[in-house]
Amino acid sequence: MDFVHRKPQQKDFRMGRDCQFCSHHDPEFSSRKLIDRLVTAKLDDTASAHVTEDGYVKHRMLELTTRFGIRTPSLQSGAA
Repeated sequence: MDFVHRKPQQKDFRMGRDCQFCSHHDPEFSSRKLIDRLVTAKLDDTASAHVTEDGYVKHRMLELTTRFGIRTPSLQSGAA
């Protein structure tokens, strides 16, 4: 047994789940890559819980648009 080197921690993406915040607020959520939709199962639906950086950035953008009431073009076309 090697006591000097740590074993790398493997990430199992099957333990993730879809972000409920993003799925509720993003009309294009279903067209995202599967891995960009996932959050760590043990955490809440926050930006930092996203598995990928793209998922994190998209979540933060959604938070800002909902906070300031900004409507995206895809949302405006659906409301017309």
